[in-house]
Amino acid sequence: MRVMALDVGDKNIGIAVSDALLTIAQGRSTLRRSSWEADLAYMRKIVEDNEVEKIVVGNPLHMDGRESPQGRKIAQFANKLSDTLGIPVVFWDERLTSFAAEQHLEEMGLNWRDRKKHVDKIAAMFILQNYLDSQKP
Repeated sequence: MRVMALDVGDKNIGIAVSDALLTIAQGRSTLRRSSWEADLAYMRKIVEDNEVEKIVVGNPLHMDGRESPQGRKIAQFANKLSDTLGIPVVFWDERLTSFAAEQHLEEMGLNWRDRKKHVDKIAAMFILQNYLDSQKP
């Protein structure tokens, strides 16, 4: 069993998948969104290739914890994905993950163009790693 995490945006979806022991988040290629059908086919392949049994979706809450308009859009997307793939979805607080991902990439010495290419994937990795860490006894 593996878990996949998504950092869903309007243009891109950052993707990460856990290892089989559910201890480490590993980034996958960022999906440049095009259509529901194409996005679904891409994610279905990752799910099948990695035997994913759960999807963690970043929930972009306001800083005070209230639901955001973007969060409502993402919830609709995630619920449709769950229904279509037949896999449960868990929503996970993603506040500041994109900021943390940006900082991490900057500390690695990447210029802004390279950071922009990787920030969604790294944010998905942070979401998944936080989730995995919270599941440990």
